[in-house]
Amino acid sequence: MSKLTKISFTKGETPQDGVVAVLAGEGLALGKAAAELVSQLTGGLERPAGVAGFKGKKGSSLDLIAPAGLALDRLFVFGTGDVAAYTEDDWLKLGGSIQASAAAAKASRVTVVFDLAGEEAVPADKAALVAMGAVLRSYVFDAYKTPKTGDEAPVNVKIEFAVEDAKAAKKAWSRYEAVTGGVCLARDLVNLPPNDLGTEEFAGKAKELEQLGVEVEILGEKEMKKLKMGALLGVAQGSSRPPRLAIMRWNGGKKDEAPLAFVGKGVVFDSGGISIKPGAGMDEMKGDMGGAAAVTGLMHALAGRKAKVNAIGVIGLVENMPDAGAYRPGDILTAMSGTTIEILNTDAEGRLVLADALWYTQDRFKPALMIDLATLTGAVLVALGNENAGMYSNNDELAERLTAAGTASGETVWRMPLSKAYDKLIDTPNADVKNTGGRTGGSITAAQFLQRFTNDVTWAHLDIAGTAFGPAKHEYNQSWATGYGVRLLDRLVADFYEG
Repeated sequence: MSKLTKISFTKGETPQDGVVAVLAGEGLALGKAAAELVSQLTGGLERPAGVAGFKGKKGSSLDLIAPAGLALDRLFVFGTGDVAAYTEDDWLKLGGSIQASAAAAKASRVTVVFDLAGEEAVPADKAALVAMGAVLRSYVFDAYKTPKTGDEAPVNVKIEFAVEDAKAAKKAWSRYEAVTGGVCLARDLVNLPPNDLGTEEFAGKAKELEQLGVEVEILGEKEMKKLKMGALLGVAQGSSRPPRLAIMRWNGGKKDEAPLAFVGKGVVFDSGGISIKPGAGMDEMKGDMGGAAAVTGLMHALAGRKAKVNAIGVIGLVENMPDAGAYRPGDILTAMSGTTIEILNTDAEGRLVLADALWYTQDRFKPALMIDLATLTGAVLVALGNENAGMYSNNDELAERLTAAGTASGETVWRMPLSKAYDKLIDTPNADVKNTGGRTGGSITAAQFLQRFTNDVTWAHLDIAGTAFGPAKHEYNQSWATGYGVRLLDRLVADFYEG
């Protein structure tokens, strides 16, 4: 929603005016270009660094205004510590710190001298990752706020990276820029108020991906009734907003290659239905479509960077409301698979939406694997807090790959158990299954429920209730909505499934 930071890459002389940033390792170790610039500083860098206690440690920074001996308006020095141990997350955080300092200083343009001590040339993809962190940090959801004027108006920042291989950096950035766009799209979707982002509007956002070459199909209530999607339609029947199922297809792989499928829970607002939620915090239930937002953002990323893979994104879009037509505790619904589901709590609605979306996806597309994402349970917050998404899988290799992609991207997951022993908690004498097993093992029993609708396809479920919105803000995210899942799954695809 906000004007994001503009990025460029260049190879040439280090600027001698304006605002410049350099990188310093432990002990103020500088790269060649940075050292040449700082050598002109009256008294050197050691004195101001000593006064400020700056030693080049990771996450630290030094801000020199109108530095003596230089014609610069400002010189930023960012500590990197030992970059040999850096993950993607560390490079992103560095970019976020650069953006934050530039914005605080109201600098309209910053040149980053991107070199490091002992390195002839820093890999171009590292500069692109730092750029990504800067752009993600610049994201602000301000569409509904009166713009500030005068001295209070924010400055739109442009960051130029002076790198050894500008061409390679631009190529790397073309990939990361697409992923950044996907993350920001997911953040926008989660941040938008529920009065403006209903089921039809969300489906319209998915439809816009056609501009990137994604094939998009939208199923309405009539089509879903023909498919006998009784679980998804049961949730939707209490709302004046009609249900939608959006199917997004990116065909970047071999013609006959089975696609990877990603399925998202898209409850655009969750009141809890007849089992209504407490008032406190209910406003946050506009974010109960965080899984669908992540899938939509992922499809944007894959198409934007022309990923060499066939991918399907399916999102079930409903609103859970308590009107006279709403489904009730005690009702028994029949899912598309034919499975009968006894409703004990209408606030356990996301798994009903996913039940039909998962079955539809595996039945129609015969995917190589399915991964669903959902802000599914408060129980996963109790178990894992905001640091990890809960991961459940019927396949060890997929689980290991998701764990590796999470570690690499910084969007981490923690594997949780699946076991037939938990099935007894969702058994009922009145139907094939009930939609909640109570408080004990709540996130686990939700996953056990979903597994019944996968038809033994290689599958993973990500419970992102603790990671999609609301966690502590950090260097490259200052938004309530995080866009969690886009980078994780893009990394999974890039590292393990692209041709």
